[in-house]
Amino acid sequence: MKLKSTHIPYVANKIAIEIANSSLLEMKTSLEKVAQVAAQAFSVDIKKEQEIDAKVKILLDENLENIEFMRADEKQLFWMIKRQIAQERGFSLSWEDRYNELSHKILDELILEGFIKIKVSENLVKNLIFKAIDTYVQAYEEIESNVIDKIKNYKRKLLAGTDEYELVFEQLYQEELRRRGF
Repeated sequence: MKLKSTHIPYVANKIAIEIANSSLLEMKTSLEKVAQVAAQAFSVDIKKEQEIDAKVKILLDENLENIEFMRADEKQLFWMIKRQIAQERGFSLSWEDRYNELSHKILDELILEGFIKIKVSENLVKNLIFKAIDTYVQAYEEIESNVIDKIKNYKRKLLAGTDEYELVFEQLYQEELRRRGF
């Protein structure tokens, strides 16, 4: 699942909570600072992917006439070009690999800043961070489905994409996250 900028605070808080509740390490700072380190790592990662997407869109726009002439599938071309640019930049498009890399970056930064003191292998703590990310992603997909179902059952029909729909979606999403301990 592709994480978006709106997910950053939730997943960062999930990581901070998991770290705070872990017996594998000693936290030497506040939850907010740990969440801030995680949020920064995610922001950088998402920004890199957005830059790649922008580059791909520019290339597609520059060659639009050829694409239309050849009747090529723009979506397929987008992904082919994106994979190539990502590979050139050393950016992984595999979510499992990205979560792993982000887990390492977050752990390294937390250690560097002195925010945590590890009592066990760094790999165990990295796995804790990875699991927090993965748990959030799995929960998000389920929560999103539940929220969409709730909105469909509203007496007054809301159109997807409208401001009102987005507002109701966000409110229900927040409630569900709180209910699940995020």
